[in-house]
Amino acid sequence: MVDYVEKLIIFISTPIYVLLILGEIILSNWNDRKLYSVGDTIQNLYLMISNMGIDVLMRGITLFVLMLFFDYRLVNWDTHTWYYWGLLFLAEDFIFYWIHRIDHMVRFFWAIHVTHHSSERFNFTTGFRSSVFQPVYRFIWFIPLVFIGFEPFDIFIMYSITQTYGILVHTKAVRKMGVLEYILITPSHHRVHHASNVEYLDKNMGMILIIWDKLFGTFQAEIDGLPIQYGLYEKQISQNPANVIFHEWVSIYKDVCKAKGLKNKWLYITKPPGWSHDGSTMTSKELRDHIKQAQKE
Repeated sequence: MVDYVEKLIIFISTPIYVLLILGEIILSNWNDRKLYSVGDTIQNLYLMISNMGIDVLMRGITLFVLMLFFDYRLVNWDTHTWYYWGLLFLAEDFIFYWIHRIDHMVRFFWAIHVTHHSSERFNFTTGFRSSVFQPVYRFIWFIPLVFIGFEPFDIFIMYSITQTYGILVHTKAVRKMGVLEYILITPSHHRVHHASNVEYLDKNMGMILIIWDKLFGTFQAEIDGLPIQYGLYEKQISQNPANVIFHEWVSIYKDVCKAKGLKNKWLYITKPPGWSHDGSTMTSKELRDHIKQAQKE
């Protein structure tokens, strides 16, 4: 059943993606905005295919683990009701917010997620620039969902649906969406998320709903007069396919090797990106605090 639904989602979404991408390319060339490059687009597709390959390989393990915990579920839902699917949507969107936030706040997970932020362009194909190794551990975060009674196959289906929306917000073509800006992750909100400006770092972590960011203090609207810069903060990397995936692991290895003491070595892995034992580099929060302090002075 889940394979059929996922294939149906792909069947419906693929022509939509193709039309939107072609439309964005035409508008980009018409207005000379240069939103696309051949190399960047190929890189995005390569990362998507790599992610999908690992996802397929992990599917059996994922299903086995989730079914194991499902046997010990605390609640039995009527899966044919609207509120079951509504609650699943809310629960999964909430879980994704925390997956995404941890990806940004723990350097070990950032080393996996950073590939998604490594492009200096922002267009619909950026949504395909996947975190390649995320399927290896993503299912762990879904264990609470099966434990409270949501069926593993339904979780897969809801994830596929929400991922489809998540790809569509990677665009500069849509400015603001009126009242929806208060409810949903919109292209405007997600442009902020992909920005490397200090003011925008680690903001707007949600997949579909913006309410989690507003509730937990990670919301940031686009700031008038502050052009968005894409890519990684103060860092240009080689776009060699292997380097795009593994460059942060190399950086972690170098930091761990030079750090003195087991505590510092461990903190280089578990603290947010930018943390350093001697203050030579700063986290996004430290960078913002530093700017605020400088403005006061």
